[in-house]
Amino acid sequence: MAQVIGLGGVFLKFQNPEAMRIWYKDVLGMAPNAYGVLFEFNGDTHPTKGYQLGTFEASSDYFGDPNQQAMLNFRVDDLETFKTQLEAANVTIVDAIESYSYGKYLHIEDPEGNRIELWETVDSEFEKVGDAMPMK
Repeated sequence: MAQVIGLGGVFLKFQNPEAMRIWYKDVLGMAPNAYGVLFEFNGDTHPTKGYQLGTFEASSDYFGDPNQQAMLNFRVDDLETFKTQLEAANVTIVDAIESYSYGKYLHIEDPEGNRIELWETVDSEFEKVGDAMPMK
């Protein structure tokens, strides 16, 4: 049987796609191209290669603006340091860093108001909780 074997990309609409490619490059360190920005999942340094397809209630306010239908979640290597860099770049920080046994989370917004979730994993704990990871 044929099946999904991985994530090919995440697609978002922007008012100014070119400016957003530059922002994602300059602020988040992603490689821009003619179609958007490229990112590698976990690179070669993290053993966990799983992707999460989050399923949220249509009424959830977790994405911020009720009109936002999708949210990116990026893994980061040092959330505390990255938060300092983001503040220096005048990025909108939505909330405080939240810590759980399986990682830390922080929400930011890009210049067009799209909420982005940043996640510093604790891979050993994440692998333990697996399917039992609590709902947010």
